[in-house]
Amino acid sequence: MFGWMEDLYYTYRASFLSPVLTPGQSLWFVSKGIDYEFEIILNGELLHRQEGMFTPVEVDLTSSLAHENILEVRIAPVPKRVPYPIDRSQASHVVKPAVSYGWDWHPRLIPLGIWDETGIEIRNSTFIDTLDLRYELSEHFKWADIVLQVQLVANNPVKYVWWLKDPSGNQVFEKRGDCRSCTIVECSIDNPRLWWTHDHGMPELYESVFEILDEKGYVLDRRTTRVGFRRIRLVPNDGAWNEPKDFPKGPSVSPIQLELNGRPIFAKGTNWVNPEIFPGTITEQRYQELLEIARMANFNLLRIWGGGIVNKESFYDLCDRMGLLVWQEFPLACNNYPDDAHYLSILEQEAVSIIKRLRNHACLAIWCGGNELFNSWSGMTDQSLALRLLNALCYRYDRQTPFLPTSPVYGMGHGNYVFKWEGKEVLETMIESRNTAYTEFGIPGLPSRSVLERALPVEELFPPRDNSAWQSHHAYHAWDVMPDTWLCASLLEEYFGKARSLDELIEQSQLLQSVGYKAIFEEARRQKPYCSMALNWCFNDVWPAAGNNSLVAYPKEPKPALGAVSASCRPVCASARVRKFVWTAGEIFEAELWLLNDRFTEAPGVLIKSYLIWGADSQFLLEWHTPNLVSNRNEAGPTLRFILPSDMIGCFSLRLEVVGHPEYDSEYTLLCRGNKAMAKKDTAIMNV
Repeated sequence: MFGWMEDLYYTYRASFLSPVLTPGQSLWFVSKGIDYEFEIILNGELLHRQEGMFTPVEVDLTSSLAHENILEVRIAPVPKRVPYPIDRSQASHVVKPAVSYGWDWHPRLIPLGIWDETGIEIRNSTFIDTLDLRYELSEHFKWADIVLQVQLVANNPVKYVWWLKDPSGNQVFEKRGDCRSCTIVECSIDNPRLWWTHDHGMPELYESVFEILDEKGYVLDRRTTRVGFRRIRLVPNDGAWNEPKDFPKGPSVSPIQLELNGRPIFAKGTNWVNPEIFPGTITEQRYQELLEIARMANFNLLRIWGGGIVNKESFYDLCDRMGLLVWQEFPLACNNYPDDAHYLSILEQEAVSIIKRLRNHACLAIWCGGNELFNSWSGMTDQSLALRLLNALCYRYDRQTPFLPTSPVYGMGHGNYVFKWEGKEVLETMIESRNTAYTEFGIPGLPSRSVLERALPVEELFPPRDNSAWQSHHAYHAWDVMPDTWLCASLLEEYFGKARSLDELIEQSQLLQSVGYKAIFEEARRQKPYCSMALNWCFNDVWPAAGNNSLVAYPKEPKPALGAVSASCRPVCASARVRKFVWTAGEIFEAELWLLNDRFTEAPGVLIKSYLIWGADSQFLLEWHTPNLVSNRNEAGPTLRFILPSDMIGCFSLRLEVVGHPEYDSEYTLLCRGNKAMAKKDTAIMNV
């Protein structure tokens, strides 16, 4: 529908009168992001040409100014590799997010143009060009050695003043001196207050202010930044050195245990995708409202998926303040990116810009080359020049932050993405899995009626049909492996029968999504310490999707599954390992009891009581006095067994109540089918 727009040139044009500039002042065009190939033209004169949307643009306009001026930004058409099919492979030669070329959850709509803050500004002849604050913590966090490197644009030396305030606003130190074109200032502070994720402490941030002054003390320029003192490492998972077991011994599973300030934390989180189809429309408020939902869901890590954009600065500022870690991927995804010189030169330009912009953020936990680059559909390896380049650049410019070539690497898992796959429910699949990290997994679910009513014509709302608006909004044929994804209508009918209304269909779909996500997150946690991470696919929709694996429907409406996931990610919670969703009346129901604990404190044991609830009936099953809670360790408990009543049909619940700690309670919804053999036997007895 919108394909004709991809091959056009676009021009932004603005007219302005030249401002009055005092001696030593200049006028600059400044942009944080223009997508993707473009030219900057002032009064017909070409001043700048660039390929790449993540490298900021700064152009001095002063010498080309007239009294009346016309400034133009000319955008080239969408870059497309030819001859290639009309899909994401068209982006396999550019450093542009591939998602907009079409994905199983994103329509083909390819943005072009200005997407981040842009304007003109008056600058003094002396100004701060770059400022980089780096630090090193002592082994036991008793002090921090800080190095501030400043690059100026200056004709003459100037004075500087630099001070640091602690999170309470108290000034820690102040330094003054002479500042030249390149200046390095060093200092040390004792007992820094550490930055933690919100679930392990406080995200403590210091404020750094650096000013340059002329000989009269007039402030020429100022940079204010926030600093979070923390140490992040990726270390081998527990038992990783034991694999592979055979000789000759190859590489063990890749380290994916996050260690924050010496503490091995379990990473609970999600895959973040840009919250709008058109990045230029994303605001700080849009980021904030979604990130607050993520934090309330007990998440502590967001994987910024390589098919999307590198987010705007306000996103990382918010993650710093909220105590959310960020796994940042470069814009490579599911393609075989080439080794040719032009692509690598643009990749290097863009990667350096990205690294330098983000490296000082406390939230930054991992650099990653991109998404699914070692898979058969991508065909890249650890010898691909693009990945070797990214590793080298991360080492050169930010060696303290861990680097992964792609996700997944050996030991980690992606998938699966539906509730039932090849005859197995996800509850069983997860119990049989053994991965160091589950960095993508999904369960589809419908959004609310109100979202569907905004997305679909009223006459097509129910029943859902193939070759309708349901399909264009990804309920059918979105994922080529299964024709009815992401609605999964055939599975819903298998479990619940044909839905009689749209509301009933929504309820069925949302129940399966909640059950599936709860099972995956809790089973991943039960596999700790060998497993150290669980990140679902995905957090949010970018448009009103009719079906998706997302937890938050567009624009910011949590699905019921988010509540289930939030409960599963509590620092401490009672948990049950249930091996399947569908049971049969008269069958022996089994569930293993667990107490999941991610806290780094000791605590007394608790009493857990278990109940089975169906209709108006309930049955007490057993109680478990857990051992004392040991720091960051789960406890496995007894297995409960109960013969399901012969008259049980429909949904039933397993409820775990923690005496004195209702905040640890958990509940599991399951499905029971009638037993035909038992029904026939009962009928025969009645006839007698």
